[in-house]
Amino acid sequence: MGYENHSFSNDFILLGVFSSSQTSLVFFSFIFLIFIMTITENTVLLLLIFRDVRLHTPMYYPLGHLSFMDILHISNIVPKMISDFLSGGKTISFAGCGFQIFLSLTLLGGECLLLAAMSYDRYVAICHPLRYPILMNKHVSILMARGSWLIGTINSTVHTAYVLHFPFCGSKAIDHFFCEVPAMLKLSCIDTSPYERGVYVSGIIFLLIPFSTISASYVQVLLTVLQMNSSEARKKSFSTCSFHMTVVIMYYGPLIFTYMRPKPYHTPGQDKFLAIFYTILTPTLNPLIYSFRNKDVLLAMKNMLKSNFLIKTMNMNNA
Repeated sequence: MGYENHSFSNDFILLGVFSSSQTSLVFFSFIFLIFIMTITENTVLLLLIFRDVRLHTPMYYPLGHLSFMDILHISNIVPKMISDFLSGGKTISFAGCGFQIFLSLTLLGGECLLLAAMSYDRYVAICHPLRYPILMNKHVSILMARGSWLIGTINSTVHTAYVLHFPFCGSKAIDHFFCEVPAMLKLSCIDTSPYERGVYVSGIIFLLIPFSTISASYVQVLLTVLQMNSSEARKKSFSTCSFHMTVVIMYYGPLIFTYMRPKPYHTPGQDKFLAIFYTILTPTLNPLIYSFRNKDVLLAMKNMLKSNFLIKTMNMNNA
């Protein structure tokens, strides 16, 4: 059977997660609130890093990129979900679907590498503080951040081209809330197992290796913390590490489970549930866990609010 008559210009249908029930309305409201919180938190953090010179350090440079990635990632998915729910439409063009795949894979891959780079920063800062200016300087942090973007983009370009090249012969209904690779593969009418092996290789590079690196760095950090004389410092370090590892597991765990399972073991409900963690929840938690618990960021926010208040007061007096 030939595939030349299968047009790639046809629209797909995103079945989504919402229906017309009251429960879906509550869930929609929750997703909308999370979206607003994520955009606000990460935008505020970017403004703080840009405006406050005390945050112009190697530590905060990758944090700024992480916030920008999170803004792009949630904006790539949630506005379409909201629009479909409000309008009742479910279609997405072939080009729109391809763009979602490309941007999502770029940001997922880039963020996986960036989180590993950030764990290296914390490892050096705690385990080798005297060598920190050499091992983790401005040039190193810039190289890590830009390298994460570049490698993520190259990986995404290859996978997007492969996925969109497959013929989709039957139903164009994607049982997901966005165009994701595992959900797209189910629509193909040819054997995709050779490509899936490539997905496993990418999973090792972007998921298993970074996750192992992060875990190893935190083990070393905890071993160093145990040798500290101050019980207060140990308690603070344990608290920070536990929060960080919780977010890391919430991010990498669902990703590994989604992208490194064989296609027959995927179920739509499970895939959608897992995708919520790395597309919606972790972009909201990242600035809270990595940045807004830091005293330098809190001080920068306090100074920005104070500065804005003084400006408003002066304007009112002049008026």
